[in-house]
Amino acid sequence: MLSAAMDYLRSCWGPASSPDGRPRKGVDAAGRQDGLLWYKDAGQLVAGEFSMAVVQANNLLEDHSQVESGPLSTTDPNLQGTFVGVYDGHGGPETARYINDHMFNHLRGFASEQKCMSVEVIRKAFRATEEGFLSVVSSQWSMRPQLAAVGSCCLVGVICAGTLYIANLGDSRAILGRLVKGTGEVLAMQLSAEHNASFEEVRREMQAMHPDDPHIVVLKHNVWRVKGIIQITRSIGDVYLKRPEFNREPLHSKFRLPETFRRPLLSSDPAITVHQIQLTDQFIIFASDGLWEHLSNQKAVELVHSSPRNGIARKLVKTAMQEAAKKREMRYLDLKKIDRGVRRHFHDDITVVVVFFNSNSIAMDNWSRPTVSLRGGGVTLPANSLAPLSVPSSF
Repeated sequence: MLSAAMDYLRSCWGPASSPDGRPRKGVDAAGRQDGLLWYKDAGQLVAGEFSMAVVQANNLLEDHSQVESGPLSTTDPNLQGTFVGVYDGHGGPETARYINDHMFNHLRGFASEQKCMSVEVIRKAFRATEEGFLSVVSSQWSMRPQLAAVGSCCLVGVICAGTLYIANLGDSRAILGRLVKGTGEVLAMQLSAEHNASFEEVRREMQAMHPDDPHIVVLKHNVWRVKGIIQITRSIGDVYLKRPEFNREPLHSKFRLPETFRRPLLSSDPAITVHQIQLTDQFIIFASDGLWEHLSNQKAVELVHSSPRNGIARKLVKTAMQEAAKKREMRYLDLKKIDRGVRRHFHDDITVVVVFFNSNSIAMDNWSRPTVSLRGGGVTLPANSLAPLSVPSSF
């Protein structure tokens, strides 16, 4: 089972090696693996560095993620920056995988049209990704109706010219670590808005949007859910809860609502935050909710602040797993031995990307410009990249 899990991780996270097992040319090897944990300890970005890790718990890995750094436009080489995406799928991996394949390309396309990075560019990229997945569901409706019940949270960060854009659907989080002057301490600042019915303000928002439906959010098994089905209130996909024409056969009856609806029950409109990066801003943590189930915002930033940068994403994942083991009164080493699928009873898939800011470079707009494209397990360095990754090529 372990070898099968590794094969699946390799297929999901990009080509690390040739069929004979040797690293592919032009690819900084795809990170490393430790059981169901994949990690890349260090890499260099436009105006910063990053660390990345993911651990699988489900039978199929439903988290997908990517880091892209370099040109954010196909027409303007001076529009440089970094893109981070964390996509926490549910019901299957298909939506998260689709976002991984299309969101960044849409963003670059719209940035090229508008000749800048902006809130509108990001919103258009989300809209195009949602519409694209809807087209896939529609075209495969008769053959694969279950795609209508697959969705994904979607957390995106874009760093461009000293500005940080955070866009979110669902309950992944982006947490900024800001240095408190004179104390040496770091403060956690949550830059992403969460869309989960467990929050009273989110339930009020849903009730205001659906005044004619007193059961839009229902407490079921002590958990608040939209129509008693799903906790998140915004996503990409989940089209059976957005388009009534997909709330019918041949979709399996266990997914179908007993009644039709006139307006979408879930939204795909992201909450977007714009933050001007300050000299005291040290780093930002992007992570799926699997991490935040076990670590508070403040504990996570304190751990990053007090630890070496190299391998910090892996350390965050490991700390969350240690907390999960402690809750079940077991050892971390015993938890590591539990196979995917069964592992889901102890913790969720967990994806973490930590980006460290080079604030001086950002302030001076005078940065090195590495071209990086990383999707979990593969970093591609094109021939025209302007700086190498600061990681060993033996990965």
